[in-house]
Amino acid sequence: MSRFRRGGMTGDPRAGFRDQRDKEPAVPQGLINSARKSGQLNLSGRGLSEVPASVWRINVDTPEEAHSNVQFDASDRWWEQTDLVKLFLSSNKLQSLPGDLKLLPALVVLDVHDNLLTELPSAIGELVNLQKLNVSHNKLKLLPPELSQLQSLKSLLIQHNQLEEIPEALGQLADLEELDLSNNNLRNISGCFGGLTHLGRLNLSNNKLKALPTEISSLKSLRQLDCTSNLLEDVPASLAGMDSLEQLYLRQNKLTFLPEFPNCKRLKELHVGNNQINTLGPQHLLHLSCLSILELRDNKLKSLPDEIALLTGLERLDLSNNDLSSLPSSLANLQNLKSLQLEGNPLRGIRRDLLSKGTQELLKYLRGRIPEPKSEQGEASVITAMTMPSDAVVNSHAIATLKTLDYSDKQAPSIPDTVFSAVGSSPITIVNFCKNQLTEVPPRIVELKDSVCDVNLGFNKISTISLNLCMLLKLTHLDMRNNLLASLPDELEALTRLQSIILSFNRFKTFPDVLYRIPTLETILISTNQITSIDPLQLIKLTKLSTLDLRNNDLMQIPPTLGNCESLRSLNLEGNPFRNPRAAILAKGTAAVLEYLQSRIPT
Repeated sequence: MSRFRRGGMTGDPRAGFRDQRDKEPAVPQGLINSARKSGQLNLSGRGLSEVPASVWRINVDTPEEAHSNVQFDASDRWWEQTDLVKLFLSSNKLQSLPGDLKLLPALVVLDVHDNLLTELPSAIGELVNLQKLNVSHNKLKLLPPELSQLQSLKSLLIQHNQLEEIPEALGQLADLEELDLSNNNLRNISGCFGGLTHLGRLNLSNNKLKALPTEISSLKSLRQLDCTSNLLEDVPASLAGMDSLEQLYLRQNKLTFLPEFPNCKRLKELHVGNNQINTLGPQHLLHLSCLSILELRDNKLKSLPDEIALLTGLERLDLSNNDLSSLPSSLANLQNLKSLQLEGNPLRGIRRDLLSKGTQELLKYLRGRIPEPKSEQGEASVITAMTMPSDAVVNSHAIATLKTLDYSDKQAPSIPDTVFSAVGSSPITIVNFCKNQLTEVPPRIVELKDSVCDVNLGFNKISTISLNLCMLLKLTHLDMRNNLLASLPDELEALTRLQSIILSFNRFKTFPDVLYRIPTLETILISTNQITSIDPLQLIKLTKLSTLDLRNNDLMQIPPTLGNCESLRSLNLEGNPFRNPRAAILAKGTAAVLEYLQSRIPT
């Protein structure tokens, strides 16, 4: 007991330990010591409502160890090693940053994303060595003009805040290479952006922009421009002068025509889906010969010009959910085309079963409608260039030129090793193993995971999807129709780029839950199974889903809340035993069905 009296503890002997615990710093001293030596301090996800002063003064205050008489080797004198250059404070509860931030002038990286910040201190302008600043996922409404002093800044991430305007000073960041302003409340962008001559990536998606400034054409280094989900009715003609532009995203706006790009000679991807484009003329296609992806889904196109054949480099063409009633035969001349999406169009003259056989079969059909060349020499050259001996194991021309690994319609029980060996170092993007007798996903398909984006395993006898397939993380299109599947593995949700999946003619009795967890899905074809119910509350979360085919299943009822899935442009329910909606309503199309279902939601 005398021990407690000497410590002044005449009451509860545990009180002193509680006081000591309450005074413990939120940041362990060991982390501070390590940061002094490494120059990096990671305090992410620690529930901090404020940052201890010792962090801001880490380069200023001399630690107690430095004043002791204990001798240290040079390698042990951690307080003299280096200034703090990287500070990570993400996923905390910080509402503000103090002016003491200026005490860390050597900072190169400052990450405070996912906090509660409503403003940034003017002192941030004194971090003159800063190269990367991440303040995304906060509550910022304004940016301080002092940002213009960060002349070394290369990456500025401000997405998911509440910004309504951008200060002119931002245009002075001449070395900026990446700027993300997505998911804010921006209504206009000033001409100051013209000064960002080194900018390579600009993300303006999910704002309220009605126009882009003409000065944007000054961004001669810009390679990627994302304006998805705004209110754009037009884009400035000066946009055509951005000769470094490779990827342009204009999805979910109010465009009524496709812009012209006479000088964008490097443009490889053009995404203009979910607009109101009703006309596509030759003038829109003349200068897009380098285009590899053209996405025009969910528009109002009624026809395609024969000049579509000018897009000689096109590999993917998405025309889903338009008003196309016919296709030009010139499509067959697109020799590099690997994926042609046509779901949701009122096509006439082309059998539905032909559309379901895939891109190559459709192109073959269209090619048959092209008049034969009159020149015998020309005809011979076509045969020589485009055909291979019938006994060849694999088409080496398709591997090298079309980046396609095709071993289809062989009725083979397995894929020979020689097929995969023929790939070598070629970056295969399309795999077609349909119409065989496969009972499993070929294990060696995982060898193609770094490049493959389209896999067709339809018309086989596969009963389970292996984890090898779930490792193809770049996969965007998966065709598993006409197999023996009854379920999908949870690991399939790792395919975070998957846009379309075809599961028709299998043995599903329930709608696969994992599909609800793949938010990138735009097309789900799962007709002719035995599905008895769907969960519309989960489907609503698939905000990009525009095509859903549930024909010929065992749905006894259609939940009225399915009507809230407003992203759906094509919903097919025919051939199910439900009584409502009646056939007369189904015949009126998707919009009428959704309106009917909404009217039946209890208020």
